[in-house]
Amino acid sequence: MSRLDIVLALVLVACALAVIQAQHRARTYFVELERLKKEARVLDEQWGKLQLEQSTWANPARVDALARTQLGLVAPPPERVRVETLVGAP
Repeated sequence: MSRLDIVLALVLVACALAVIQAQHRARTYFVELERLKKEARVLDEQWGKLQLEQSTWANPARVDALARTQLGLVAPPPERVRVETLVGAP
């Protein structure tokens, strides 16, 4: 075997190992990507639930009912209400 044949065989082995390493890395990245996609779907679902819960808790009728029952708040009498308008406002 000549020296060139040995060098070419070593280059071939190095290239084969590089291909194997690249394929392994690609598979590892793909698995990580799928895991992150699944986590994103779970977080999106949780975000939707939280938005629904927030809209339920912030419902004006609910806030009014809680203010009246738990805090004992009442609407002021009409003579205590004063409406201000801006000068020059349309």
